[in-house]
Amino acid sequence: MKAAVFYQKNNLKVEERKIPEPGKGQVLVRVRACGVCGTDVHIFCGDEGAAPTPSGTVLGHEFAGEIAAIGPGVTGLSVGTRVAVDPNKLCGCCDFCRKGVGHFCENITGIGTTVDGGFAEYCAVPASQVYPVATSLPFEQAAMAEPLSCCLHAIKLCNIQCGSTVIVIGCGMIGLVMLQLARLSGAAEVVAIEPVAEKRQQALNLGADLALDPKTEDIPKMLKQRGLAQVDVVIECVGRSETIEQAIALAGKYSTVMMFGLTRPNAEITVKPFELFKKEITLRSSYINPYTFSAAVKLIETGRVDVASMVYKTAPLSELPGILESTEKRGRGKYIITM
Repeated sequence: MKAAVFYQKNNLKVEERKIPEPGKGQVLVRVRACGVCGTDVHIFCGDEGAAPTPSGTVLGHEFAGEIAAIGPGVTGLSVGTRVAVDPNKLCGCCDFCRKGVGHFCENITGIGTTVDGGFAEYCAVPASQVYPVATSLPFEQAAMAEPLSCCLHAIKLCNIQCGSTVIVIGCGMIGLVMLQLARLSGAAEVVAIEPVAEKRQQALNLGADLALDPKTEDIPKMLKQRGLAQVDVVIECVGRSETIEQAIALAGKYSTVMMFGLTRPNAEITVKPFELFKKEITLRSSYINPYTFSAAVKLIETGRVDVASMVYKTAPLSELPGILESTEKRGRGKYIITM
C-alpha cells in the first residue's frame, strides 16, 4: 500500500508499505479521505511542542473510510461499514480518565501522531475508535468529524447563551465551523473578522451577520455603529499573538475569550491584568475532543453543520509533501487527501 511516512523535520516520504493486519480488538480501515491539519504541519516542520511523533510513523488523524477486515474479539461491526475515526485512544485508567477529563490522559495514543495514521491506503485502529457513518455521506465530509469534534468541545467551554453576541476571529475552516456552532448554540449576532474577501463572503453565506476586514475597517467603530458594543464571547481561530490580544480588547464585560487557534510554543501576548479585572473577562483554551465525536458525526450527517463547502481541494497522496511544504498552498483552504 501507499503511505506517507514521517522520518524527521521536513522529511516525509510517500512509499510502499505492507498492509497491516488488524490485531485483537482492532479493525482494518480502507482509508478513503484524510484531512491535512495544522498538527500535521507542526510535526512536519519540527516545531517544539508538536506531538512526540516517532520517526517512521504514518501521519494523518482526520480520516474516514470503510472497514476492510475485522480482528479477533471485535463484535458489532461488519466489513464494508463506512466509518470515521476518532484518533485519540484513552487508557481509561489514569486519574484524568477516571475524573472524566480523559483528553488529558497520561497514556493517550494518538492515531496519526504517536502511531500510524490515515495518510495511507489502509490503517489498523482499535474498534472503539471507529464511528459508523451514513452510507450516503461522502468520505471527504466524514473525515471532517475530527476537527468538528474539537470545535464542539471549545463551544461548550464558551458558555454561549441564547441572545449572545459572538465574534469569530479568523475564517479558515475552523472559524467557519465555529460561527455555525455559535449560531446553533443560540447566538443572536455572529460577527466574523477576516482579511480575505472570499472567506468573509463564505462566512456570510454560512450565517455570519457581519463580516469585517481588520486591515481596512475600524472594528470597534463598526461594532458600535451596529449596536454591538457589548460582546459576550470572542473565539480566536488564528493562533497569533496579535489576534489573541485583539480578542481580549474586543471582549465586553463578563465575557469569555476562547483561544482556539494553535500558537507556536514560544508565542507570548501582552495583557494588562487590570483590563481583565475591570471587565471580568474569562480567558479559556480548548484541548482536543473529549466525548464529542458522536455529536460531530450527527451534525455532519444531518447537515446542521456545513463542512462540504469548507473543503478547498481534494488531492492524491502523492501531493501531500508539497502541501505540507507550502505555506501558500495551505493558506488557500482545507485540503483533503483522497485514496
